[in-house]
Amino acid sequence: MSKPVCLVTAPVATRSGYGAHGRDICRALIKLDKYDVKIWPVRWGNTPMNALNKDDPNDKMIIDRILPNPQLPKQPELHIHIVIPNEFQTFGKYNIGITAGLEMTACPPGWLEGMNKMNMNIVPSTFVKDMLTNIKFDINNEQDGKKVGELKSDKPIEVLFEGTDTNIFKKTNEFSKEFVDEMKKVKESFNFLYVGHWLQGDLGKDRKDTGMMLKVFLETFKNLKQKPGLIMKTSGATYSVIDRETMLNKIQIIKDMVKGDLPNIYLLHGDFDDEEMNQIYNHPKVKAHINLTHGEGFGRPLLEASISQKPVIATNWSGHLDFLNKNLAVLVGGGLQNVEKGSVPDEFLTEGAQWFTVNYQEASAKMKDVYKSYKKYTLDAKKLGTVNKSKFSLNAMTKELGKILDKYVPEFPKEVKLELPKLKKVGSTDLPKIKLPKLKKV
Repeated sequence: MSKPVCLVTAPVATRSGYGAHGRDICRALIKLDKYDVKIWPVRWGNTPMNALNKDDPNDKMIIDRILPNPQLPKQPELHIHIVIPNEFQTFGKYNIGITAGLEMTACPPGWLEGMNKMNMNIVPSTFVKDMLTNIKFDINNEQDGKKVGELKSDKPIEVLFEGTDTNIFKKTNEFSKEFVDEMKKVKESFNFLYVGHWLQGDLGKDRKDTGMMLKVFLETFKNLKQKPGLIMKTSGATYSVIDRETMLNKIQIIKDMVKGDLPNIYLLHGDFDDEEMNQIYNHPKVKAHINLTHGEGFGRPLLEASISQKPVIATNWSGHLDFLNKNLAVLVGGGLQNVEKGSVPDEFLTEGAQWFTVNYQEASAKMKDVYKSYKKYTLDAKKLGTVNKSKFSLNAMTKELGKILDKYVPEFPKEVKLELPKLKKVGSTDLPKIKLPKLKKV
């Protein structure tokens, strides 16, 4: 008896958040063993497509299910499309859209139209679900401009967090010799760590607010006799030499803005696998994590960082609040501001969209307090790491995905291979002899 076919269309080979999530969803589906999983890999912007390693058993199970072309002999029973919603396609008898959603208060109308094409949709946080559920657009008559209807999400939306592989992301004291040697270049015993892309937009306007985070750090700790360092694991869209030089130039521009005796900044630029990232999170010279993002659909690096059981300083808004407990993480307040054109790709932006900007003075005060009174934050950090390792593991995500599929995906007619009985060869001697009556002349 054959299983229903599940086609997953996702950027599984790319070094991106969508790529990592796509790989995790594929592994979860394979582990559930409810479907015959087939995978069609797609690109994700300009990010490198080299994330899959055939020598890694976790990657090989994906590689073995990749289709040589997008054609299947029949329509798949289930299609799962992992991409931004305006690109959702309905290739299956039942179709599920999975998206990281949005980091703002609004999305383009095409996103809702894409979600409404699917049978149901999955998002990674309660923040994204609430935003997408409440967004509405007027539908107006082209002739007179009068409202004739309303565009809103009309399909079910379920929350499925992005699970972390806790076999990899965990508290550890084991480090490779190469990494130990590299970290010897870091002079300070106390360093903050930032992990995230440095995206488009002027100072204070890029989505991760990387530039302003750097500027606030420099201004907070300049001219101190004992200064912490800041390690920045960042890049643009690629890991090229040109991209690295661009990051170094951006850092220097901001250092030139801040006069005085400045703390050291260290750039980690390049392609790091999960094991290497866990070493970075756990290295004894890394004492705390910081990210002043304008908004996250989920915030995967923040979850990974929290499992290292070190204090996490982060924005008090958006998707990462599902796992950054307000009593255990160091959250920075602020307020909503309009998203300016040029801060995100045009296809992501809609008029009136807002995101969160932290109060930079508050951010500075909390950086300083974590540095000066570090021990008082470590107990809460350990509690947070322990909770997150259990609650947001890849195994926990797999179980939750199974519940969602059981709830929504219909039972498909089972395909049974018919086995015909073997025909017995009849010999000529077995044939009955037929005696015809003699014909009588009439």
